[in-house]
Amino acid sequence: METRQLRYFVAVAEERHFGRAALRLHMAQPPLSQQIRQLEEQLGTRLLARTTRRVDLTPAGELLLERARVILAEIDQLGQDVRLVGEGASGVIRVGFSGSATYRLMPRIVESARRGMPGLRLKVQGEMLTPQMEEALKEGRIDVAVLRPPVRSEGIELKFLEQDSLVVALPEDHPLAARETLELSDLSAEPFICYPQASAVNSIVVEACRKAGFRPDVAQEARETSTLLSFVSAGTGVALVPTTRRMFALQGIVFRPLRDAPVVDLAVAWNAGNTSTLVRNFLALFDPPASPEGSTS
Repeated sequence: METRQLRYFVAVAEERHFGRAALRLHMAQPPLSQQIRQLEEQLGTRLLARTTRRVDLTPAGELLLERARVILAEIDQLGQDVRLVGEGASGVIRVGFSGSATYRLMPRIVESARRGMPGLRLKVQGEMLTPQMEEALKEGRIDVAVLRPPVRSEGIELKFLEQDSLVVALPEDHPLAARETLELSDLSAEPFICYPQASAVNSIVVEACRKAGFRPDVAQEARETSTLLSFVSAGTGVALVPTTRRMFALQGIVFRPLRDAPVVDLAVAWNAGNTSTLVRNFLALFDPPASPEGSTS
């Protein structure tokens, strides 16, 4: 199986038509059809169900389309990374950030990398959920993740960074906004805007509400913190977010502390099998500054 054949197959599968796929690939239709037939012969199964008007995917074709997209994206990314190193970069590191770290911690880390590892190119993806980053680490799509534990996958190492208390994000005209401090039980009748169920913060929120004697009424889910706060600003509900979100206030939102605030950890994670010196040097940027020699605590 050749990369070229995968690109041809993806084009046909997405267009559902050999003629349109040939135009997209800037080639004639007969050689395209021949390449797809050769691919089917190599794999020993039909990938496409052809009719006079359109092309449909067989179950085997559906699987190949899903995997081929990932493979081709990785190949394209590899080419870009190799070119960057060839142009003088000391290396390329792909980093994922949780939503709560994207706006505050990411700029600090990028600046530290610029000073401490000149020539390094960072490819950053922000507003990711912990399960997304776990999968991306396992599959090698990112090298390092700044995430909210717990991590459920084996083979991923963690280094604790800090701990945040959750605060309440409220519409500014909400009756509870007039109070300086709240308790979780004050929110028992409120609709909640939450991260998806799989997120680490959502699990902590649900458990904290359970201990406070109620189950949150989820009115809306949002993967990105910015989107979650937009729903709060629109009056859709309230949300529990890390303290650091105070630095990302939107018009129409106020933040109030909780007397019984649940806490969430922030950690840097990487694949235990990653022995890259470049990655290890990057992880060292997260170490606390060394105390001056001879200092006492």
